[in-house]
This record gives sequence, C-alpha cells and structure tokens, in this order.
Amino acid sequence: MKLKNILATLLILLTGVNVSASETISQPALYSPYTLKKGEILINQSKRPVDKINPTIYSNTSGSVFPGARGANQLVLYTSDYGDRTNTNEFGTEAIIEGNVVTELSGADSFIPKNGAVISGHGVAKSWITANISVGTRVYYDKTTKVITTFTTSESLLFEAGRKIDEARNMVNYYKNTNQNYDWKEPNDYIKDADNYLKKAAKNPEEAEKYSHLAIKAANSALKSVIPYKNTEFKGVWLRPTETTEEAIVQAIQKLKKAGIDNIILETYFHGRTIFPSKTMEKYGFIAQNEKFNGIDPLKIWIREAHKNNIKIHIWFETFYVGNQAPNSNPRNILAVQPGWGNKTRQFYESGNATPSPSEHNGYFLDPANPEVQQFLYALITEIITTYKPDGINLDYIRYPQSVSTSAISSWGFTEYARTDFYKKYGIDPIDLNSTDTLWEYWNIYRRTQVTNFVEKIGKLGKANNVYISAAIFPDIKKARAYKQQDWQTWSANNYVNGFTPLFLTCNAKTLNSMILSILAHKAPTTDLYAGLFVTFMGGSEEDLIREIHETRKLDVGGVILFDFAHLDNRYIHTLGTRVFKPKTTQKSTVITPAQKSAQPTLAVPKKKKKGWFK
Repeated sequence: MKLKNILATLLILLTGVNVSASETISQPALYSPYTLKKGEILINQSKRPVDKINPTIYSNTSGSVFPGARGANQLVLYTSDYGDRTNTNEFGTEAIIEGNVVTELSGADSFIPKNGAVISGHGVAKSWITANISVGTRVYYDKTTKVITTFTTSESLLFEAGRKIDEARNMVNYYKNTNQNYDWKEPNDYIKDADNYLKKAAKNPEEAEKYSHLAIKAANSALKSVIPYKNTEFKGVWLRPTETTEEAIVQAIQKLKKAGIDNIILETYFHGRTIFPSKTMEKYGFIAQNEKFNGIDPLKIWIREAHKNNIKIHIWFETFYVGNQAPNSNPRNILAVQPGWGNKTRQFYESGNATPSPSEHNGYFLDPANPEVQQFLYALITEIITTYKPDGINLDYIRYPQSVSTSAISSWGFTEYARTDFYKKYGIDPIDLNSTDTLWEYWNIYRRTQVTNFVEKIGKLGKANNVYISAAIFPDIKKARAYKQQDWQTWSANNYVNGFTPLFLTCNAKTLNSMILSILAHKAPTTDLYAGLFVTFMGGSEEDLIREIHETRKLDVGGVILFDFAHLDNRYIHTLGTRVFKPKTTQKSTVITPAQKSAQPTLAVPKKKKKGWFK
C-alpha cells in the first residue's frame, strides 16, 4: 500500500490528476433524456461513447501519463466530483455544460461547473466535439450505455445568440463606464441588428435557424468592434522566422502592421543555433549560423525593416534549451563540442552524455549551474545587443527541465559540476539525498539560485545598454519553483527584469483571468506583465481572442503577445485590425478619472499605466 501511495503521489505531480477522483456521477440534469419542446426544430443529433468518466491513473492507464488522465483520441466526461478543473493540456477541446446546456467552448484545463460537467476530447474525439457541439447544444449522457447524445436545435441557436448579445452589451457598458470618449455607436448598431434578428427567430420557428445565424453573426461583429484601441498597450507576437529573403521579411512585417502589431518577439537563438552569423558561436567551435539562413543576415533585415514601420524587435532567446536533435548528429552541435555542459537526470548522472527530457519532446538542456554555460550564453546575448541593438531580450526556457523530485527519471541538475559545487558548500553529494531530507530544500534553492543569478546578470546587461529584458514564466509560482526551479517572484522583487511574458495555454477567458490574477498576486508592481495568448495556436474563434484581450484590459496588464505568427491567419488579422489593435481616425481613448467617475455607475476603473521607454 505504501508503494501504491508513493506512485500515486508521483503521478499526481506529473499529470495533475487526482487519483482519488470518484467515478460516480452526482448531477441529475445531464443524465435525463432530452425531449424536444413543441415547435423546437432539430438541426443536428449525434451520439458517441464516452471512454472514461472522471479518469484516474488507475482507471485509465492509457491516459495515466497525460494531464487530466485523458488519453490519445479519448472522449472524457469530467464532473464536479473530479475537482475544480480538468487539468488537461492544450491538445484537445472541451465543452462546458451547465445543467444539460453547453454554455461555453474551451481548449484546455476548464473549470468544471458544480451543476454540470465538461466534455473533453483529443484527436478524433476532439474532431467529434468540434463537428457536433456548439454553445446552446443540449446534452444527454446515458449512464447505462455510457453514450453521449447531443442535440443542436432551434433553441440552441436562440440560446447562443442571446448569450453573445448579452456578452457584447456588457462589454459596451464596461467601456462606456471607463472611457468618457468611448465611441460605442458601431458595436451598439450591431447589437440592435442582432436583437432584431433574434426576435424574428423567436417569432418564426420555421425560420429560426436562418435568423438565429444572422443574430449570431451580428453579435460576433459587435464583439469584434467593441474593444477600443489603446495606444499604450503592448501588441506583440512571437515569431519563428522562416523567411530567407529580404522581400519575404518585408511582406511578413507588412502583414503584422496590418494587424496592428507593434512588437515582434523574434526567435533568434533556438535549438542551439542562431539565425545570424555569430562570432561567438564560431569562437566556441559551434555552428556559426542556422544552415537555413546561410548567405543572409535575417536579424539585421528584421530589425531595420521593423523599425521603418515603427515596430520594435525583441530577441526571443531559448536560454538553457538546445533542441531535440541528437548531439552527435552534427560534430559542431553545442553538446557534441561540450558534452559536459548538458543537463542530467538523477537516473543517468553517471552517463557521459546529456539526458533528453521525455516530457519536452526529448529535448536537451544545458546545465544552469555550470559557469562555462553561463559565460557562453552571456557572451552570445552581449554580441546580439552590441551588434544589432534590438529593443529587448525575451528570455525563454529560463529554467530547468520539467522536474519531479521523487522521480529519478525526471529529477534534474545532477551534473558533475553541480554535484561537486554543492558538495563543497554542504558536504554532501545531492545524489545521496532523498526528497524528504532537510538538505533537499537546499538542493532546490541551489538550482533555483543558478537560474536567478543568470537572470540578474542579463538584467544588468540590459540596463547598461538600455535594452528591455523580459522573461517567459510559468504562471503558478509554486509549480514554477517545484517543477522548473524557476523563482520568478525573486526576479521581480529585485527588479532583475523589466517584464514577464507568461504563455497562458487556454482559449477560455475565465481560466485566463484566474492565471493572470495568480501572477499579479506574486509579482512586484514595478514588473510589467504582458499576457501571452494561445488562442491562435489552439485554433480558437476570433471571439475567443477578443474575450481574452478584454480580460487583460479589465485586469490592467501591460498588453498581450500572440502565439504565434505561424498561426496568425487572416481571420485573426481582420479581427485585430477592426478596432482593438488599430486606431480609428475619430477615436480618442481617455480613461475616466476618479473625480469624473463619481457621476458614473459604480465600476472599478483601471489604473493609468506609466508609459515606458519602449512604447
């Protein structure tokens, strides 16, 4: 039994799954057969078996290594007996049910309603959800056959249209009450149109589908036109360059300018290679430039052309990550030249080679404790700053690999240098420590300190050269420390960085709100926060993107960064360029002051952001 408990604890840490979650179902509405009302028209009906209900590492072995214990191609039903959230990853889709009605669609890690459930799917199950479930769909789960039946009806469309109209109206009211010059005519006109269509749909059952769709379309247009442009807001995108000609780079910049993007986070050092011809890489005997870009210096062109268009360039820098290519696949790979720089797990501490991280695409990491590693990375960033003068450095992979202290196969940092250095300080080899030992926490602190020390060095380098330093962090500070050895709260408290750029792996506004609040509770006021939005990568709707930007406005963060350029297709560009990222010639954006607010309905007013040098 003791061994079973240890295994359960380990898998909870790895997957976020509560192994004690009940298989029982306690909510009644979802489990009663659905009967169409008089005059209700059935538009689509579909059935699919549920693979697991409230899965655990024991009840669903095929999903035991995945977040939420949802396996490949599985359709899973999560009820409130499971917990507060599904804990799933970003590679699926989810439908949130209240009673027996789908009230929201989400991408991952959704909140589970107390009076409902969440349908979650991956792979073919994800495709089934996408094809058969929308907001307003009625759902029936047969506990005997374990089959879900969905009903999309005329009532479903009326429900969806009504929800979107209310949502748009609430957003309009929010901005009317926080901006005295807010121009609300356009979204209000769309709302009026949507209201009229909805009334026609309700009065004419035989044409309910037609008018409901028109109402939804008008409500969506209202949502896209509701959020006013904010000139002090950071409007960024992460971009991995694939362009190999100056013409292609210029075209990409024009595409981003059309969307209203004013900051590009350009991936410059990734998978252990630079996109520019690097003297530092050459000096160390490494591959001097990513082979894809031989014969061209794309970084020089990106910065020059972006600045011509009043767009800033931040260097996206994969700090301690060197990609998943086997080190010996090229004699000039970093870990082929310097095998002693590689990070290692406890299990393979005696190996002469670096350990790949199985939970991160079998990627290889450098050892943050090794001063030679830090010297190399510092020299490379210095070269970038002094040669190209970018507007900022965005430190990514500024952490250890995904780590679980109790697991020899995923407990990291057991390199020869780190073990020797720790022994000199504390008189014991960390290999001889157990996670329950008092000195284990010193081992944790030791590893976190190595990362923090490097952040401090780059922070000072940035200040000396007037370059903005930001870092990609994990939102939950406890998990960041425990699983990544990333103590971003200390970085913030000591002003080692100018800003944080966490990537929120969700397309659900409620989940985003919760994650942002968690960071705001632990960062210093002097540290900027730019919300990394994953909607485009997950293929969320344009309205999902608007909802998430609205949440960032309400919480008064410094701006947003979209992940990523490769998934920023024309529908998102059109949405951003409609209003939220592009100013209207007649539009002003004046925040109502507390004095002016006294005459307005009671509503929290965002603080006025200080205008940084980078805007």
